[in-house]
Amino acid sequence: MSSFVHGFPFDPSYGRTLDDLLAVPAPAAPTDFADFWRARYAAAREVATVPEIGPLESERDGVRIHGVTFTSVGGVRLGGWLVLPAEGPVRHGFVIGHGYGGRQGPGPDVPLPLPGAAAILPCVRGTGARGLVAGIPDVSGAHVLHGIESRDTYVIGDCVADLWCAASALHELVPELAGAGPLGYLGESFGGGLGALALPWDDRFGAAQLTVPTFGNHPLRLTLPCAGSGESVREYHRGHPEVTEVLAYYDAATAAGFLERPALVAAALFDPSVPPPGQFAVYNALAGERELLVLSAGHFEHPGLADEAAGLVAARTRFFGERLKR
Repeated sequence: MSSFVHGFPFDPSYGRTLDDLLAVPAPAAPTDFADFWRARYAAAREVATVPEIGPLESERDGVRIHGVTFTSVGGVRLGGWLVLPAEGPVRHGFVIGHGYGGRQGPGPDVPLPLPGAAAILPCVRGTGARGLVAGIPDVSGAHVLHGIESRDTYVIGDCVADLWCAASALHELVPELAGAGPLGYLGESFGGGLGALALPWDDRFGAAQLTVPTFGNHPLRLTLPCAGSGESVREYHRGHPEVTEVLAYYDAATAAGFLERPALVAAALFDPSVPPPGQFAVYNALAGERELLVLSAGHFEHPGLADEAAGLVAARTRFFGERLKR
């Protein structure tokens, strides 16, 4: 049962103990799952991202922060932020995803996990202050349904491609990264799920940190009420049960079974927006070296939140420091 007082009409712990959550499996992959994603990745790598750096917007925590724009699949021009060391050489690179609320600025993702790091913080299509695209809803409950009728038109696939194109843009803008080793990836919630879908196919990344990742075990998620974008998918499924055939290609837990690089997952025991069973399904399925940080809650203000956030920052710094050594 829930360990927090709340006003939700359902139990955001879904009655699961930690042992229960550590036993949640991933759905079996469609036979052409890997081929589908490798083809999408290959197409994204063909994109000329033509990145452009904007004026300096701020300088803090030992870094300079600029606006940035780049082109992604379908010729869509997206924006975000580029973070560069204020002094000294670039020694590491990161792509940093965002939650389904979008990104209005660099926020708490700066300072970066490692000193001497550069990073791109893109707004994927349809989200955030610099990712708005005509025809794509910018509200999560509608965005998550955009193009869902087909695996080839579903917006989530293009959002994954936006991360690949952001990595390409980062490499072009910061040529020193060619000799700096593999990139790191950070993503929370929506960005965590996108990262699990993106990274198995992209060997430019060497390690990932996923916080309360979404899109894990869609068949189970369809049975669990929530306050996040998953509820829109559940409602759509009631009238369109055939959508499960599309969702099978967009399951972050299924994709995690192909992710062989080290990953740190912060998963919550209580989360009204991203059901914990789905989060743990992503962690449980990881094919490579994995590390779990258990949070008491996600997407929920609670006593001890600041301490847990600080613990996650410390774990992230250590994790990337050990995995992205030069």
